[in-house]
Amino acid sequence: MRSMLKRIGAMGLFMLFCSTANAASLRVAPTSLDLTAPGSAAVLTLTNQAKRPINVQVRVFRWTQVNGVEQLEPTSDVVASPPSTVLTGNKDYLVRVIRVSKKPVAGEESYRVIVDELPDPSRRKGGTVTLVMRYSIPVFFKDADASAPKVAWTIKRSGGGLVLAARNNGDSRLRLSDVQLMQGGREIGTRKGLVGYVLGGASMQWPVGGGKAVSAGSIALKAQSDSGPLDVNVAVSGR
Repeated sequence: MRSMLKRIGAMGLFMLFCSTANAASLRVAPTSLDLTAPGSAAVLTLTNQAKRPINVQVRVFRWTQVNGVEQLEPTSDVVASPPSTVLTGNKDYLVRVIRVSKKPVAGEESYRVIVDELPDPSRRKGGTVTLVMRYSIPVFFKDADASAPKVAWTIKRSGGGLVLAARNNGDSRLRLSDVQLMQGGREIGTRKGLVGYVLGGASMQWPVGGGKAVSAGSIALKAQSDSGPLDVNVAVSGR
């Protein structure tokens, strides 16, 4: 299943084997779905920006994090309707994402909807490659009483660099971006843009560069999250 995650995890899947490419035409909105019980259905808008029709496949996977490793597993608890379709040119198409499980949501459940634009073999030409898109949309179903994220942070030395580790003891996920590590007024590690999520009750870790000497004592972690800015002191472990 890890190999499945590696194939699925990228927001866009680009096939750049030749000097020219046909432009990808699929767009998906919104970029995430967040529902609170009793809410059980949401809508994705798929847009074909080309003139020609395109074939699209939509799949849903349960998303978990086990021992710091992302995992996607097939699920029947949440479905996409329709699971595949042909999008005519320059039109929008609605796909419903529905939690069909009758079991009450406990805390927060996490899924990913994978939307693939399928390549058209009839359009292959010598010296070109078709640029096909893959979108991975986070979907969250949350109990109204789910607790907020409660994340404990540590920083580890690893292979001459630094690794930021997070353990979330809350029910809800935390989305992390624009990480900066500071010590003694110096930037010793950074990672721009989206870093990732730590799901409720799970742990994750991410390399954040580094390489400069880290002295004894704590490191200031500055970052952005969906709960607001982070500015905390974090202990360093390892040598």
